[in-house]
Amino acid sequence: MKINSIDIENFRNIEKLSLDFEDVNIIYGENAQGKTNLIEAIYLFTGAKSFRGVRDKELVRFDAPYAKLKIDFENKNRQQNAELLIEKNRQATLNGVKKKSATTLGEELKAVIFSPVHLSMVKDGPIERRHFVDGALCQLRFNYRKLLKEYNKNLSQRNMLLKDISKNQSLYDMLYIWDKNLAHSGAKIIYQRRKYIEALLPHAQEVFNGLSKGRETLDLKLRGAFDYDGLEVEEIRKKLMFALDDNRSNDIMNRITTIGPHRDDVEILINGSSARSFGSQGQQRSCVLALKLAEASLLKEMTEEEPLALLDDVMSELDISRQDYILNHIKDWQVFITCCDANTVLRLKQGKTFHIENGGLV
Repeated sequence: MKINSIDIENFRNIEKLSLDFEDVNIIYGENAQGKTNLIEAIYLFTGAKSFRGVRDKELVRFDAPYAKLKIDFENKNRQQNAELLIEKNRQATLNGVKKKSATTLGEELKAVIFSPVHLSMVKDGPIERRHFVDGALCQLRFNYRKLLKEYNKNLSQRNMLLKDISKNQSLYDMLYIWDKNLAHSGAKIIYQRRKYIEALLPHAQEVFNGLSKGRETLDLKLRGAFDYDGLEVEEIRKKLMFALDDNRSNDIMNRITTIGPHRDDVEILINGSSARSFGSQGQQRSCVLALKLAEASLLKEMTEEEPLALLDDVMSELDISRQDYILNHIKDWQVFITCCDANTVLRLKQGKTFHIENGGLV
């Protein structure tokens, strides 16, 4: 998988920019000049939303009516092109054919991104860790996105009913319907999350071992309302139905569904202890790097396509040996690296450089 070129119009602080890429692409310049905007524009072609957590309309340049992105890329031994038109939302075109949803581009383009914002995966609450696993699964299994949407719709309906029950007790018996719906989709989500974590772990342990020079061990555990280990989908569904029923009084009192995959966590452990509670900043950064590089390795293993590697402002904060270790793991992939000083990375591996200033190429 390789992006040959990109054309950007009215995206963030970039008014107009056209670039041709090689295997290693180093985007450098001072802070707040548009380096991350370029990485973000590439990432949107995976069908995912912005990794910076903003709405689509916030991606459009100030006072511009729309933003337009276009790439030419190679995938599955084919030359292809894709376009994104961003107004209040995104409209996608692939090889001249308009797509029903921009998310469908994820079937053609896959990428792994590491940005400083991803340190929240370890530092913050469980929502960031769930997003990591769900985002990875959406790239591997396109139907997983639909499954999440179905679950969240059922969850919203159940939560509305819980609020109404406090005013009208006759609605109590309707909870069974939404319990059944939640357990049906929720069991599939839990099962796929657990299987993904099991497949991811050996890759993450290998990278973490290299980053820590064998001094520390990494482990991952999916935590929820009950022990998920070894359970098949139907077993999870039955246990989840029982747990929802057993927790009804608590849910009615709180007026919200308090158990289920929307409340689960992925515990990250270093030497058996919580990385969030006891890990140093260096250990936490190594955890995130290990998980992201493992995600890329697993994508390559399961799709037989090398994903794009997008490294936003990460290499300059690592010593030379760790930079070298990371680059050795992505030497066969197309990589985009942002940094303030191009020499930080160029001394390790040659590549094409782009000096970005005020949203333009210098």
